[in-house]
Order: sequence, then structure tokens, then C-alpha cells
Amino acid sequence: MARKQSKVIITCAVTGSIHTPTMSPHLPITPDEIAEQSIAAAEAGASIIHLHARDPEDGKPTPDPDVFMEFLPRIKQNTDAVVNITTGGGHGMTVEERLAAPMRAKPEMCSFNMGSMNFGLFPLLDRYPEFKHDWERQHLENSRDFIFRNTYKDMEYILKNLGESYGTKFEFECYDVGHLYNMASLLDRGLVKPPIFVQTIFGILGGIGADHQNVIFMKDTADRLFGDAYHWSVLAGGRHQMPLCTMAAIMGANVRVGLEDSLYIAKGALAESNADQVAKIRRIMEDLSFEIATPAEAREMLELKGGDQVDF
Repeated sequence: MARKQSKVIITCAVTGSIHTPTMSPHLPITPDEIAEQSIAAAEAGASIIHLHARDPEDGKPTPDPDVFMEFLPRIKQNTDAVVNITTGGGHGMTVEERLAAPMRAKPEMCSFNMGSMNFGLFPLLDRYPEFKHDWERQHLENSRDFIFRNTYKDMEYILKNLGESYGTKFEFECYDVGHLYNMASLLDRGLVKPPIFVQTIFGILGGIGADHQNVIFMKDTADRLFGDAYHWSVLAGGRHQMPLCTMAAIMGANVRVGLEDSLYIAKGALAESNADQVAKIRRIMEDLSFEIATPAEAREMLELKGGDQVDF
């Protein structure tokens, strides 16, 4: 069984690299927007803020550490939230590009994709007849013939250069059952130490589907593989975000929301901010009599090094 916990950690994924500016006017693009929405999400109850960067001119995902450093210090100065920087980056980035910002910032936590996979965004093309920027259509179309790469060598490289060198811990993102077995292999080899933070992900084309049976199966598999060595969290794409997070929380999970994962707050209604989604999932959790973990409590549960040990 996953580690017993008395409180639920809410993670907010603020912008990501999936959605494009055409899809929502509320998607944060500039460093100012990313900082403002991150701070508001923390105030609404998120104890972990997961971050990508965007080119402030056109919203294209960027690995540029200089862009990250325009918003990371502001978030740290204005919140106590755990800052979690992507190592997944965006489509077409090399592992060195994906690690450029976290290697510079030395954060408490980073995301970590647990294997290579197809990552299909192209079905979104059918929803938008026109795009604001030329790169958006190509970005989505390229995913038809794209494999997100995270080989065992890549994973070892990330663990050595971030984990060992800087004491960064990880949100291990498992998009399918095989990713749980990859995680178990790293644990068995002693390359990662408990407690591990396992984020099971549902509804990405190329990964496991957003069905309630799959949530149960992934949880049962993780229990068999990890016992009490892990904390469990769930995110689901699009319209599945709130229902599957709610179901999983009842089963003992932590939850992740944010405009990276879904642009909506309700059927047909765009979320006007990340804080809107955090406030909604917090309300659901509290209505179910769950308490929300503070950043300090999240740090203690996940055994993080602390916000005073980062370079931003």
C-alpha cells in the first residue's frame, strides 16, 4: 500500500508544453503571467508548483534557463510552495536542453518521465480551424510522428546529474503500466531512494486511458511493486481531470490540476486561471473531509531538501 498520509498534496501544473495560445486566452505565456498564476495557485492551496517556460513573444515552449530565471525567483519570494521544474521540456528537445534550467536552478523537485513513449497531440488539430501563430499547427502535427525519448541511459543521466549532484527529488511521471516497472527497476537498483512520489497519468494519447478501471489497476500495480515506499498522486487530461482526481483521492491519492493538464473548469467553460482549478479541487477535497497539506508538510512527507537549498 502507498504510504499512509493524513493530508492531500495538491500540485498545480501551470502552463506545460501541450496547449497552445490559441486554445485559451488564460494560458500563462510570459514570465509575468507564469509568476502571477503560480503565486495565485499557491495562495489557493497548491503546495507544489510544476513549471515549464514559454517564449514570451509567441508562447512556444522553451528550455531557455534565462526565461525560467525571470519567474522562478519571484515565485520563491512570494510563496513557500515547492517549485518543481520540468525535465520533460517539450517536443523535440534533447535531454541536455531539457535539463538546462533545472541544472542551473538546482530545485527541490523536478518532473521525471519514466520512459520513452508516443505522445499524440495531433487530435487537437480538429478543434481549431485557425491558429494565432504558425508554430502551433506544426507543433501539434509533428506529434503524429514523434516519440518522447527517455531511455534508461537518459534516466540514469538525470538521476546522476540532478539527484546525486544537487539533491533534487522527483515527481516520477508514469503514463502507463510499463512505466511503473521502469520505476521499480530504478528502485531495485538503488538509483532512487524511498519515499518516491509516483504521479500516475491518464488520458494522454500514447499512454493509458482515462478510465476508472485503469486508476484501480495502476494503484494495485504500484502497491505490489512499491509497498509503502511511495506516495501516490494522480492527474488526468482534459475533461477527466476533476472526476479521476476525486476518485483517486478517495482511494488515498494526492492530486494534480492546472492548465497544463486541462484548460477547463467545467463542461464547456474555460478556467480563467490555475487558481480556479486549485480552488475547485481543494473545495472537493475538503467537502470529502480531507485536509490539504501545506508546503512544509509536503516537504516533510516527500523528504525534500528545502527551499533554502536552491539556486534561485
